Amino acid sequence: MFSENRFHQYSISSLPKDFLSGLIVGVIAIPLGMAFAIASGVKPEYGIYTTVVAGILISLFGGSKYQIGGPTGAFIPILFGIVMTYGYENLLIAGFMAGILLLLMGIFKLGSLIKYIPRPVTIGFTAGIAVTIFTGQIASFLGLEGIERHEEFILNLKEIIVHLGSFNGYSMLTAAICLITILFTPKLVPKVPGPLIGLLVSTIAAFIFYPGEVATIGTAYGQIPSSLPQLHVPHMNLEIIVKLIKPAFVIAMLGGIESLLSAVVADGITNSRHNSNKELIGQGIANMVTPLFGGIPATGALARTATNIKSGAVSPLSGIIHGLVVLLVLLFFAPYASYIPLASMAPILMVVAWNMSERKVFAHVLKTKSTDSLVLVVTFLLTVFVNLTTAVEVGLVMAALLFTKRMSDLMVTSKALPNRGHKHEKMASGVVTDTYDCPQISIFNVEGPLFFGAADTFEKTIMDTIHYRPKILLLRMGRVPFMDTTGEANLSSIVRHFSKNGIVLISGMNPQPESVIKKTGLDSIIGEEHFFEHTGDAIQYGLSQINQNKCLGCRHFAFRECKRLSGNEAEAAEARSQKKLTATF
Repeated sequence: MFSENRFHQYSISSLPKDFLSGLIVGVIAIPLGMAFAIASGVKPEYGIYTTVVAGILISLFGGSKYQIGGPTGAFIPILFGIVMTYGYENLLIAGFMAGILLLLMGIFKLGSLIKYIPRPVTIGFTAGIAVTIFTGQIASFLGLEGIERHEEFILNLKEIIVHLGSFNGYSMLTAAICLITILFTPKLVPKVPGPLIGLLVSTIAAFIFYPGEVATIGTAYGQIPSSLPQLHVPHMNLEIIVKLIKPAFVIAMLGGIESLLSAVVADGITNSRHNSNKELIGQGIANMVTPLFGGIPATGALARTATNIKSGAVSPLSGIIHGLVVLLVLLFFAPYASYIPLASMAPILMVVAWNMSERKVFAHVLKTKSTDSLVLVVTFLLTVFVNLTTAVEVGLVMAALLFTKRMSDLMVTSKALPNRGHKHEKMASGVVTDTYDCPQISIFNVEGPLFFGAADTFEKTIMDTIHYRPKILLLRMGRVPFMDTTGEANLSSIVRHFSKNGIVLISGMNPQPESVIKKTGLDSIIGEEHFFEHTGDAIQYGLSQINQNKCLGCRHFAFRECKRLSGNEAEAAEARSQKKLTATF
């Protein structure tokens, strides 16, 4: 169960450090767990259950030494949408299915694939989620009444504007006290968790100075039970599974991304190394078990993980202790949570949204004014105004298409000849002119990946250039690092077309493209004798295959041998001509 490297060199002296960090993170996790649950459209105790069960299991079975798991802000828009559309019971099923998907991703070692999701996409949807969370707390901050919550951002914004007149001054005061406390606590007492102090101070102020004037957890959701619920397996059938497969997939993907990003950040802070596939397995197990206790989906929590590290955590034991701390608070202090004003929860989530927005990175990418900026903005806008699923889908497709375009632009196919101006007459593009060319040997520099995005241009460039039908076509492919089957098909088309009247030579082919043409049999069509390691050898072979009679009188002198071929034959021809003239007279 415990990974050997995660507890490497663990000693009894490490226990106090893990206990202290687990205690601190556990205390921080309590208000966050309730706030995330409320924002997700479920009862606050479900956030506590998630913090306890998922927090312990992710630390037990995960692949990071320092990861703290639980409910996170990133899930809020997704979970709220699922609750609104399918209901709480189906949310539990979707979370369970997401756990299965995460477990399978880890078993089949797909953890490394997460890193291929472009950074602009993750920044875009993270910033979009932050905006959604922040605006979603305005109503609670102002104490607005009669608010109806919707999935759509615009409708929620409209609700706020329509009901602005119903603001509650006491709620605003409560929220302001909490916000100010959260902001100033780290500056005054850095080691004390700001969200918890803000929650306590604002709750005490509301209870003493204006009791009954603001909505509380108790008035909105009833008293929080002081124990974990009994194990309950949600009813599942094929119809429900088909209906929830898309939400489950979204939860699994976002959970995988968030947990691995958090683990990577933890690696950077501690100079350690996590096991991405094992982390997904741990996340999968946690998300399969948590719904059985009424908990919502969970993932790695970046802020709590960073706090865990800064508090001196040494091993995953701190994460287990964090879950146990929350459990003890639930058992002994749950009834007191009923007095917490909803307005006190709003600033906590607003600060979370502000911190997760990655505003500096967002602005940095925008400044580049590149295709990445476009992907970022589109993903961000779709996350806010449509939904996260659409945003990620469109963002990934856009990023893939734009990447393909950039890669295809790197593919350069150009005619080349020895550069007379260079000391060693190295092969170069851009030196071929009407007066400096070889009518019988065409040489092309092929540079860049020869794949589906560039293959057509590659073929068209060559076919349009060699319309005069040279005898030899030499392709210099030393700078082609990769070839896919589309590239191979276009190369095959050139070879088959040209081989009818000429010879195709290839020099400097790299191992990967060579492997592709061997698998397809194209190397046999080209001929083993027509592959060369060096261009000079290929040219020498080509010169031996050309029609030397066509060199007579040629003054292009493309190669060193041309002067000999052209000069000797010209002098002989001139001598034969002089003999004929003498005989005539």
